[in-house]
Amino acid sequence: MSVVTTHNPATGEELVSYEAHDAADIEQALADVHAASLVWRDTGLDARLRLLRRVGTLLTERRDRYAALITQEMGKPLAEALAEIDKCAWNCTVVADLAPQWLADHEIASGASRSWLSYEPVGAVFAVMPWNFPFWQVVRFACAALAAGNAALLKHSPDVTGCALALEELFADAEAPEGLFRALVVEAGDVPEVVRRVVEDPRIAAVTLTGSERAGASLAAVAGRALKKSVLELGGSDPFVVLADADVDAAATAAVKARFTNSGQSCVCAKRFIVHRDVADTFLARFLEGVAKLRVGDPTDAGTTVGPMARSDLRDSVVRQIERSVGQGARLLAGGRLVDRPGYFLQPAVLDGVLPGMAAFDEETFGPVAAVTRARDDDHAVELANATEFGLGASVWGTHEHALAVGRRIRSGALFVNAMVASDPRLPFGGTGRSGYGRELSAEGVREFTNVRTMVVA
Repeated sequence: MSVVTTHNPATGEELVSYEAHDAADIEQALADVHAASLVWRDTGLDARLRLLRRVGTLLTERRDRYAALITQEMGKPLAEALAEIDKCAWNCTVVADLAPQWLADHEIASGASRSWLSYEPVGAVFAVMPWNFPFWQVVRFACAALAAGNAALLKHSPDVTGCALALEELFADAEAPEGLFRALVVEAGDVPEVVRRVVEDPRIAAVTLTGSERAGASLAAVAGRALKKSVLELGGSDPFVVLADADVDAAATAAVKARFTNSGQSCVCAKRFIVHRDVADTFLARFLEGVAKLRVGDPTDAGTTVGPMARSDLRDSVVRQIERSVGQGARLLAGGRLVDRPGYFLQPAVLDGVLPGMAAFDEETFGPVAAVTRARDDDHAVELANATEFGLGASVWGTHEHALAVGRRIRSGALFVNAMVASDPRLPFGGTGRSGYGRELSAEGVREFTNVRTMVVA
């Protein structure tokens, strides 16, 4: 019998062991989800959206319980975990309010007496989701899939198996039809084979993944061979560009939050701080002041702003990136050291003098480390911002028109002017380049899981 065991990142201690699903369990889940999809596709939109509203209500009622589970399994500070649940509930409301508009027939003028686009369900959608936002990543995909008339099968990260099963229970308690939302429990070593088997199964119509480049490339290859649509939201090395005419104090304050939220474990955390040399010293001084105020500690403590990293191997990988960058010529100005306590803690690090070719510039740093690079002028800032294969988000600070003009030259899926990059259920979210393809959230995200059907009446 294969077992999945979760751990508390704040202590390193084991939490719960779960019996992993075997081949028969996976077959049953596939059968259940497929059967549910056939019923749900013929269920009226109003009924589908009522389910989402019930899910949102339960999320609000159970926010303390679910937030505690997030904190326990992946180490997110409790205040951030509560905010994650609140955002999930908000997403349910937004989709329920706006999906009638997003999924309505779209009339198009042509030579026919009438022609239009119709957004129709595709069937069962398989989702492979990560540990860093264990509820938000799932709810944002599930709301889109279910609103569009599809069923959902989840393969969550083994690190947050408790969250995966809680989500399955959540949809069941909201009176979802049996099998409409199912979660698989898969031991880490079995994930590649199980994912391949599920994606290739003819009962799965489309797949989506949020995670690493490697995982995305692997899933996309299987989906491509099976001729199934995939949506990928992968890594990021988002630039945070501070121009010479920026409000430096405001930029530095936002930069601390943009980098160290969720202990830096977010694809849209600002990773590379590209600062005009005329304001670089001032920005860095303010930034370091803000970093010094961060409190590393027990994530259940209300005063903690930076919790542990999710696993020891992830923390050790970030430490190696810091050490390699220093060896390549970067200067470590703060943090970067292990905290002398149980758990997977790392002091928030700030590196200055980071240049292309250094680990902290070229690689995604998925943890609490900020890389500061000085730009000679706007052209150099754009060159540095684009010196990456990623293209998820970009944040540019300066007078509005100036920052917008510079930001338009930076390759990204989203541009935020004088604001940190963040997701909003009303706006599409996704990247370009090695950050993936397709969109989540908004009308575009819901329509990703539909057959956009052309309808013509002669």
